[in-house]
Amino acid sequence: MQHVERVVVLALDGVYPFELGIPSRIFGAAGGRYEVLTCTVDGRPVRTNADFSIAVDHGPEILETADTVVVASMATSHIPTGLPAEIADALARIRPDARIVSICTAAFVLAAAGLLDGRRATTHWHVADRLRAEYPKVEVDPDVLFVHDGRILTSAGAASGVDVCLHIVRTDHGSELANFVARCCVVPPFRDGGQAQYIRQPVPESGATSTAATREWALTRLDEPLALTDLARHAGMSLRTFARRFNEEVGLSPGRWLIQQRVVRARDLLEASDLSVDQIAGRVGFATGASLRQHLHAAIGVSPQAYRRTFQETR
Repeated sequence: MQHVERVVVLALDGVYPFELGIPSRIFGAAGGRYEVLTCTVDGRPVRTNADFSIAVDHGPEILETADTVVVASMATSHIPTGLPAEIADALARIRPDARIVSICTAAFVLAAAGLLDGRRATTHWHVADRLRAEYPKVEVDPDVLFVHDGRILTSAGAASGVDVCLHIVRTDHGSELANFVARCCVVPPFRDGGQAQYIRQPVPESGATSTAATREWALTRLDEPLALTDLARHAGMSLRTFARRFNEEVGLSPGRWLIQQRVVRARDLLEASDLSVDQIAGRVGFATGASLRQHLHAAIGVSPQAYRRTFQETR
């Protein structure tokens, strides 16, 4: 019988309604593999940062049953000072082996509870300096979408909550299901946790040429040894202009983006085919199987064989 992961979302005063709904929307589209429940520290309604309150069906006792706990973000004006007793009592109910996720400003709650001590973590770039100042034991990285450190995951603002939830689905059940969930929710299927949090120019300047068509072109040619000159030539730009505009639109250098896309394609093939590691490396544009092993381990911390074994056993 398939295990159903229980995800419990903790809503605190001042919660952002959008972020509060992300876990239910993403995990709820995963074909019954997750059950999502929402609670507050006392079972009573909480005020959102909008002009309405939210009533929930559960109190903090439901946290004791959670496989994964998601603490939703709250308005900066509601970030608690220290760790209020009622929040501490709620967090104390979480099992030691449960996975814990914070979205945006909820990182302050995990930090106040000591859960981020000695760990790398992120939050919204606007309050990253505050998190670093108030909790110096936390290694704050303000430049990424999310951080996965053991059983603790922290994410940046708003839509990065979608990214971290998709990352969890991908980690638990593979890229095929994560891509399906992304299609159902009409969101990008993959944004690497290390992608820049704040892209200075997400929309091209008026009259400027976007790099989007070249990115689509490159995705159909990942097996080829694409160089920056090839990409710039396709886009009809100089090397300097293309590199600058690409970084402005994507938040990554062209080289790093290509590696990211090749790793994603390799993961798909490891899950869905019986091709050898060397064959997969050739199909996604890595020179050797050793190169694929290196980049896959850097991205997700496992070997191709271990990754394939995990998801073939799941299927």
